Amino acid sequence: MVQRLRGRAGQAQRARRLARTDGLCERCDADDRVTLATVVDHIVPLAKGGTDEDDNTRNLCDPCHREVTAEQFGHARQVALGACDVNGWPTDPRHPWNASSGDPLGVGGGKKSGG
Repeated sequence: MVQRLRGRAGQAQRARRLARTDGLCERCDADDRVTLATVVDHIVPLAKGGTDEDDNTRNLCDPCHREVTAEQFGHARQVALGACDVNGWPTDPRHPWNASSGDPLGVGGGKKSGG
């Protein structure tokens, strides 16, 4: 397994990597959002054979890092609480209920039709 730098050398490496994007999250920037990066993420995780080289890292905010890590390791994606309409249906189009075809619970909810 690849060994990470620790101590002052590791702190200097992290600061240098964050400076590449002026400390901004690369995923948010791709969506024209400005968010402070707090994590230097390994694109291919070290646990899956990735290297600790600069070209295998990207700068992410904590929410993006949690989502990417969950995807990489097969965990369920977190859904934001409170993002529901007045009937309790999720408003995020990426929510699993909105991605399904039809009525996921058989109660007349789910995707709204044209009106």
